[in-house]
Amino acid sequence: MTADGLENRLRELRARDGLTQAQLAEKVGVTRKTINTVENRVFVPSTILALKLAAALEVPVEEIFSLER
Repeated sequence: MTADGLENRLRELRARDGLTQAQLAEKVGVTRKTINTVENRVFVPSTILALKLAAALEVPVEEIFSLER
């Protein structure tokens, strides 16, 4: 599934916390490549992954993902 219509601030929020893709991936139990594909809007994360990312970054899921307007 592509990320058409879904904006995300994952890269920005990850960098804010000083995390590499690999570090964030380890926190949420996925590969670095998964984080990369989400950041680059190639892959839309599952609801569970989106919630895990939000918890790891300590923000509401809506702060990471939103629909394009």
